[in-house]
Amino acid sequence: AQKTFHEADSAFNARLPVLSPARRMKMIRAALLLAPFASAAAVSPVQKVLQLLGDLETKIIAEGESAQKTFHEFSEWCEERNANLGFEIKTGKSKIEELQASIGEAASEISVLQSKIEESAASISTNDADLKAATEIRTQEHADFAAEEKELTEVVDTLTRAIGLLEREAKKGGAAMLQQTAQAG
Repeated sequence: AQKTFHEADSAFNARLPVLSPARRMKMIRAALLLAPFASAAAVSPVQKVLQLLGDLETKIIAEGESAQKTFHEFSEWCEERNANLGFEIKTGKSKIEELQASIGEAASEISVLQSKIEESAASISTNDADLKAATEIRTQEHADFAAEEKELTEVVDTLTRAIGLLEREAKKGGAAMLQQTAQAG
């Protein structure tokens, strides 16, 4: 027949000598402190190897989980970096196309402006030649004008003197002069 816990405890206590509660506590403490050593001595070498293998398995599993977590984080970083690089490459390619278009536009504009520069240079040299010819013409015309002006001034001076002379003579004897003019004519 099976005994209950209290019955077994009572039977066990009946076999022990009567100890004071303080002494009894000391013995329990000593038993608890020596329990690991007693169990270690009772473990066989095969059990110890199995225990070490179990501990090693636990350690390896923990390290594996840690490595898996690190691998997962690194994989996510790689995927994000890959996506970012993909966008950067796409953006860079479109930027290259834009810049090549700008370069093409600038090259055509350079050609147009070089043509305009050449036209302007030709126009400037033509204008310089025209200016030089016009300056020579103006210089010649000025010289001609100065000569004509001098001649006309001399004629006007001569006419002014002649008029002055005629007026004096007319005052002296206007009728005699008229006769001489009529006879001469």
